[in-house]
Amino acid sequence: MLASVTSVEEALIALDAGVDMIDLKNPAKGALGALEHQLVKDIVLEINHRSTVSATIGDLIMDPSLIVEATKTMLETGVDIVKIGFFDPAHHMECLDALKPLTSKSKLVAVLFADEKPNFDLLPLIAKTGFYGAMLDTANKKNGHLLSYLDVNDLQEFVVRASALGLETGLAGSIQISHIDNLCEAKPSYLGFRGALCEQNKRVLGLDPIKILNIKNMLH
Repeated sequence: MLASVTSVEEALIALDAGVDMIDLKNPAKGALGALEHQLVKDIVLEINHRSTVSATIGDLIMDPSLIVEATKTMLETGVDIVKIGFFDPAHHMECLDALKPLTSKSKLVAVLFADEKPNFDLLPLIAKTGFYGAMLDTANKKNGHLLSYLDVNDLQEFVVRASALGLETGLAGSIQISHIDNLCEAKPSYLGFRGALCEQNKRVLGLDPIKILNIKNMLH
């Protein structure tokens, strides 16, 4: 289970709940909004290797130099995993090529978007580049959830293809507790949550520890 958090306080709530991955993200800045680097460093220091910590680099245009610089800077904060959104397909190849030097010493995860007609044929190239994992998410959080765009068969195809290439797999995208049984059929490495863990199920509000525990219990 991945839980997205926005502060030291939320990270400690997620840690106390025993989530498998604490994901650092700013939901107010988009699908993969990035937190300030100093805040990320503070959270990494506070967690102190007691959980895996991932972080997003922001909803960036697919400019290779921009993507590489943002990835390097986020890696320097000490997080275990950096998640990179692959938006405009016209420049996916250039960005993968540019990121290759970083993959030998770092765990990178490519995020594809269910509401932007994701190309699963990119998976072999992601694996060849040396990425640690690939996940599906939604770019627009106001127009539905992951299963609004891809059915369980699509998700199973994604997981099977990615897993066969040695990639860890994640599924996210406005997932609610009612979606868990269907999503678990696809057997991803992890499911990612933000809104479902928050007060009123709104991703920009604070975390509710009871909701985290309820979902964690469903997954174990």
